[in-house]
Amino acid sequence: MIRVYLIVLILFGSGATLANGDYQSPEEFLREVFKGATPETSVIWLKGDIKETASEILGHPYPGLRIRYWGEGSRTAWILEEIGKVKPITVGLVVNGDSLEKIRVLAFRESRGWEVRYPFFTDQFTGIGLDDDKQLNRSIDGISGATLSVRALEKLARLALYLHSQVHLPHDTTP
Repeated sequence: MIRVYLIVLILFGSGATLANGDYQSPEEFLREVFKGATPETSVIWLKGDIKETASEILGHPYPGLRIRYWGEGSRTAWILEEIGKVKPITVGLVVNGDSLEKIRVLAFRESRGWEVRYPFFTDQFTGIGLDDDKQLNRSIDGISGATLSVRALEKLARLALYLHSQVHLPHDTTP
């Protein structure tokens, strides 16, 4: 009986164990995005309209007074977190101009919904922007059984795009 229990535990427990975890550190993500030369950290303060809009996008107040980001030329990188069902999902996002260049799940801590970390899902976000109502300007296909994780990534994409529009970046002078 104990052998059967161990086999069941190994077979069914391993999926959740392999699914959640740290996939890439924020530092590694930033080195990859900026090709090893990570710019200095900047911050955007959450106050006034920015705070209000961030809360509307997330559906709750952001749990901080400021958000760090890294910018170079017309690109910004953001490391943001949002709750899936009960635990935070850490996501790296890169915005270039007015559209999303890259989204990557850096850490996933839930027992379900981990499929959002794979390129078949995240590639849908490439080139997406915001419409006038601060909604994504094209729809994202969901994943059965991962609804809350999908919603979390959609919210973070909207937030990064919105915050990017609020920061004043120096113009890129490279030819």
